[in-house]
Amino acid sequence: MTDHILVERQGAIQIIRMNRPDKKNALTRAMYAKMSKALAEGDADSAIRVHVFLGVPGAFSSGNDLADFMVVATGGDGGTEVWDFLMALAKVEKPMVSGVDGIAVGIGTTLNLHCDLTFATPRTVFRTPFVDLGLVPEAGSSLLAPRVLGQQAAFALLGLGEGFSAERAKTAGLIYEVVEEAALEASVLAAAGQIAAKPPQALKIARDLMRGSRDDLVARIGEESEHFRERLKSDEARAALTAFITRKKAEPLLQG
Repeated sequence: MTDHILVERQGAIQIIRMNRPDKKNALTRAMYAKMSKALAEGDADSAIRVHVFLGVPGAFSSGNDLADFMVVATGGDGGTEVWDFLMALAKVEKPMVSGVDGIAVGIGTTLNLHCDLTFATPRTVFRTPFVDLGLVPEAGSSLLAPRVLGQQAAFALLGLGEGFSAERAKTAGLIYEVVEEAALEASVLAAAGQIAAKPPQALKIARDLMRGSRDDLVARIGEESEHFRERLKSDEARAALTAFITRKKAEPLLQG
């Protein structure tokens, strides 16, 4: 449902909040679509200077909704919502700041590679279990992570699927700062306010120079997406996803 994404504006700041706490902010197609729309509308509005991504306490995002994954894996229509959002991330014209608390899995990690500043809390763990699920990296992470983290740290994150603590993520360059949970949103919004106060054209030119051409990123997202769709329909991925879902369903029984 689209109310799982809350969009609000505070002055020149647009806040995009993932708000599906009962599912640890697992992202559905409708959620992706609303975030894409928010980025497009914010970029088109001269009153907006910066985009902010937030989650809920304890969960930035647990990744893609597994029900949507299984629809594609069993031969259903994958839709274009995820693709549209990844393209929006790659092409967004205004700075993006994120505040991450707790769970940050899959897109909950790779989204931050596109952000200009990311703050995270000490209890945050960044994890990308793509290969463990028989899949491949997405969101341009196979290109961005080696650039940002270096080849070996990127392989540990994307290939081995190791969890990165907030401190390790900061040391690796994945995030900007570690702040306490109670200070997270205030820190994010303060940074966004500083960005919003800068001369916008000068900041845009500076950001574009730092990011360089988007062509290679767009091309890599397309290449990853082709592999991702193929892998979703593979026997290997179906078996891994089924095992994962079965294990998750059994966990409440084991804990009870």
